[in-house]
Amino acid sequence: MAKKTVSDIDVKGKRVLMRVDFNVPLEGSRITDDRRIAQALPTIKNVLDRGGRLILMSHLGRPKGGPEPKYSLQPAATRLGELLGKPVKFASDSIGPEVEKQARELHDGEVLLLENVRFHKEEEKNEPNFAAQLAKLGDVYINDAFGTAHREHASTFGVPQALAGKPRAIGFLIQKELKYLGEAVTKPARPFVAILGGAKVSDKINVIEQLLGKADVLLIGGAMAYTFFLAQGKEVGKSLVERDKVDLAKSLLAKASGKIKLPVDTVISDKMTDDAVTSIVEGNIPADKEGFDIGPKTRELYKAEIAKAKTIIWNGPMGVFEKKPFAEGTRTVAQAVADATAKHGAVTIIGGGDSAAAVEQMGLADKVSHVSTGGGASLEFLENGHFSTLDILD
Repeated sequence: MAKKTVSDIDVKGKRVLMRVDFNVPLEGSRITDDRRIAQALPTIKNVLDRGGRLILMSHLGRPKGGPEPKYSLQPAATRLGELLGKPVKFASDSIGPEVEKQARELHDGEVLLLENVRFHKEEEKNEPNFAAQLAKLGDVYINDAFGTAHREHASTFGVPQALAGKPRAIGFLIQKELKYLGEAVTKPARPFVAILGGAKVSDKINVIEQLLGKADVLLIGGAMAYTFFLAQGKEVGKSLVERDKVDLAKSLLAKASGKIKLPVDTVISDKMTDDAVTSIVEGNIPADKEGFDIGPKTRELYKAEIAKAKTIIWNGPMGVFEKKPFAEGTRTVAQAVADATAKHGAVTIIGGGDSAAAVEQMGLADKVSHVSTGGGASLEFLENGHFSTLDILD
């Protein structure tokens, strides 16, 4: 997806309307993790340093179709100002005469953050009039919010549509995402290993089907493995499974021609707590137990596959890594991916979501090639290879 970037556009004296992803976690008005704001800084600084008049729009949380103070972006404006070392103006709404006035009065190198676009239910409906009101604020449109690029909302799709004929481009964060994910999908260095975990096969059916045609090996972990176990006729005890997806899992295994690798042993317990008593089983899981992580033999097998790889995509943990007794599978895989990067020069991509949280928690985020900023978005990109919200940009 060859796209114009922000650096291809003359922004001096122009109002640059940029979609960012400031959907940050909050405790009251305190931001507990500002990574998403920090990740937008290269594009923000590029516009400001070149004399653009920057207007930022984002969502935060899931407000129910109207303003909810707990989802205000005011704390994000404060934090962005601290990171930039300059004041950030804040609009109490995202559309309307007062906001338009604030946008008109911006000077070169100044920045205005709009209030949460999801305070208007029209945002998620991509309602044309709402999109047109947002579009009135800008002379240039930039999308640097990869985490929402898979959603045709007003701020991601309707606004660039309404600004047809004006410059529309991507920011540096999306450029980086497209480089890593795009190359993994279209021309991966081989062997190409995909690691898929998490709870549900249903969340990843399309990705598995796509990757079967592209990857050399698919390593499966997390609770989704137990649905595949059922498809193989194994007992899964009380483990989390999707019984309505067993036939589908069977068909995926049949299509896979041996590419799909499933755990050969499982960490089981009767409870999912930090003090759980665990044991290891190979094969069937007893009726009164649940599987919560891949076992030690599986860890070694997966480590060996990862060590051979030249391209690795990982989406979804191997077990309930938040609980100490069930963290070792995810930790082993995370370390193996980091080692493949450092020792073998593998291109390693962590597909956002829980896997990104895991590598952060384990201090390995800077030891891999790329940590995606969008879990759902990265999955959808692996499925489809493009987004309509980016297709319409220049």
